Amino acid sequence: MAVLLETTVGDLVIDLYMEERPRACQNFLKLCKIKYYNYCLIHNVQRDFIIQTGDPLGTGRGGESIFCKLYGDQARFFEAEKVPRIKHKKKGTVSMVNNGNDQHGSQFLITTGENLDYLDGVHTVFGEVTEGMDVLKKINETFVDKEFVPYQDIRINHTVILDDPFDDPSGLIIPDCSPEPTKEQLDSGRIRADEEIDDFKGKSVDEVEEIQAEKEAKTQAILLEMVGDLPDADIKPPENVLFVCKLNPVTTDEDLEIIFSRFGPIKSCEVIRDWKTGESLCYAFIEFEKEEDCERAYFKMDNVLIDDRRIHVDFSQSVAKIKWRGKGGKYTKDDFKEYEKEHDKRSKLTLKEKVKPNQDAKYDLVLNEEIEEARASHLHSGKKHKKKKHRHSDDEEDDKTTKKSKDSDRRYEEECCREKRKSEKRERHQSRSRSQSRDRDSHYSSSKSKDKYGGELREREHDKKRERSRSPKKSKDKERSRYR
Repeated sequence: MAVLLETTVGDLVIDLYMEERPRACQNFLKLCKIKYYNYCLIHNVQRDFIIQTGDPLGTGRGGESIFCKLYGDQARFFEAEKVPRIKHKKKGTVSMVNNGNDQHGSQFLITTGENLDYLDGVHTVFGEVTEGMDVLKKINETFVDKEFVPYQDIRINHTVILDDPFDDPSGLIIPDCSPEPTKEQLDSGRIRADEEIDDFKGKSVDEVEEIQAEKEAKTQAILLEMVGDLPDADIKPPENVLFVCKLNPVTTDEDLEIIFSRFGPIKSCEVIRDWKTGESLCYAFIEFEKEEDCERAYFKMDNVLIDDRRIHVDFSQSVAKIKWRGKGGKYTKDDFKEYEKEHDKRSKLTLKEKVKPNQDAKYDLVLNEEIEEARASHLHSGKKHKKKKHRHSDDEEDDKTTKKSKDSDRRYEEECCREKRKSEKRERHQSRSRSQSRDRDSHYSSSKSKDKYGGELREREHDKKRERSRSPKKSKDKERSRYR
């Protein structure tokens, strides 16, 4: 059981799930049979998601079921069939659209994406596209607006039922032929389905190239505006300004003004230079008071020899003279230049601070000459700052610096005194230690000598005692023997 949908872009064949979704299939088949879907717009195209149609009004809010034709408005919608559950797994799945109350009318959708799980249980699947996948792809890639409505109408022209197993209910009126569309149906306010869109029809090759170049320039201007390099995409450069390039670096503004002034009065003539080095960048802009003078200079001065250089002249495409706030609309070029100057000043100050020594640090060695030089420099700077009395803020800062310098001098002096005292204490301690060591050495040597002399005296006394302890006869005999 299948249905053929003839659209303005091609044919689609839909196979129906008669056993799983009998009520939805019967509704769809009978609506096709009474030609209800003829000239219906495809009113919703979301790329790689869905294609929605089935509303005769083309708004997405209309449509009614076949049962409304049989039983009246109370049967405008019918209940959704949820069992058995069929998922939106593949492209070309056909489902009845839910009206928000788990009911369906005449609108249906065709999926153009895979694994759309969030549609399961909401919209009732009742068929799939088996032929015409290329047509489905073409509809999927059509251009749409922000509400997903195609710019060019895509319609269902005709429906053909290939097989219908359901009997026609009594009271159902079936037309003999397809009805003619009404003006309201065809008037959608969009490009008609049968209208050919060809911008280059009836135009020569040169005209086509010119149109394409204009489109490219327009897109580039829009991109520059989005990035912030242009204030407006439709802005145009002035027509009275010439661009001169390939200049000799020696050529000056006055030289060009004298040469080009023969064509008419000149408002300004500027050779563009590097803002840091001041060297010429070998191109310039010349602004005339009249456009006619600018045109004459353009035709006469191209490829002219100036200062041994063949110059090239063209109309200026620059909009640099136009005052605008740049990217984001916050800053101008002058603001950026001022910022760079301030940044350079800050960097110089940081370098000076790095060169200065830390005043709070403790030094191992401080010379009196350095202290005197520091004092002299601080006094000299203090005198200079006192002369400038009209600048109150500078005077206050100078006073602070002089106070800091005095404090630093005092600290230096105190540190010097402390170091001198420490050195004197060290010298005294060393001298004392030396004297003590000498006394110890002398005492040790004297004690040794005393020990030696004491030992000799003791030996003599001991010998005398021995002699005395001997007998008097022997001693007398010895004395006598001596005198003999």
